[in-house]
Amino acid sequence: MTYPLAGRPVPRIGYGLRRLASRTAELGETAAIGVLHHAYDLGIRHFDTAEFYDAGLANHLLHAAFQGRRDEVILATKAGARPITGGPAPMTAAQQPHELREAVEANLKSLGTEYLDVVNLRRMDFRPGLLASGDQSVPLEDQLAELTALRDEGKIRAIGLSHVRQNQFEAALPAGITCVQNLYYLLDRSDEPLLTACREAEVAWVPYFPLGDGGPPFNLPKVVDDPVVLAVAADLGVTATQVGLAWQLNHSPNTMLIAGSADPEHLAENLAAADLDLDSATMTRLEAVRS
Repeated sequence: MTYPLAGRPVPRIGYGLRRLASRTAELGETAAIGVLHHAYDLGIRHFDTAEFYDAGLANHLLHAAFQGRRDEVILATKAGARPITGGPAPMTAAQQPHELREAVEANLKSLGTEYLDVVNLRRMDFRPGLLASGDQSVPLEDQLAELTALRDEGKIRAIGLSHVRQNQFEAALPAGITCVQNLYYLLDRSDEPLLTACREAEVAWVPYFPLGDGGPPFNLPKVVDDPVVLAVAADLGVTATQVGLAWQLNHSPNTMLIAGSADPEHLAENLAAADLDLDSATMTRLEAVRS
């Protein structure tokens, strides 16, 4: 089960580094790197990261885990924010074109690579999350011009978008977009029209928080607590997590997941969702759910 990303067919279940980075102090660096090796051994090839995940720790772990076999994995990172300490959030806006270039250079350095497979432009035009203001309110076309230049220089291979509206996606399409990362899951399908537009344009849809929650400031209702999801899981003899992820994969063929976990058993649980084929009656039952 694959879908094209950055010009390559990639397994539709990938791995997000956010949670692993936040738990590395507890696990220890060697164990955290071991989790990434285990993910690779299970068949995961798409790893989603950001320089602002624990102030570069996520990228450090990826570099340590995959140096020597860089071309075997897809590394997707983000630009548009930079890490800070001591504030209400661990990052702040860095939306200006020169800051996007600086973010790409920082990711190249911390990942120890000559190129980035995907750079997702993280916009900050609406909540939840940070809002750009003042000189950080930058036109999308200026940002795309800088990312296109970086792609032409060979520093990035593909451009993605994160936290965008449908009109922004449509405006960006001529630049060549490989994926969109937006908040979307069973209990919040506000971006269904954008998902449809991505599917029609053959652009990968990479929902963040695919099971809800996400911690502050999101604190989304959890799919695994929904009574319908729990009932379906019991009927099928699987976990609620698997039902929530399988719904995403069955709902649209261009969906690629980046559910992260620091637990090897949870990793295997996540991957097993790819083999869960939900029939039309079950999909109808699930899609009647609303938060």
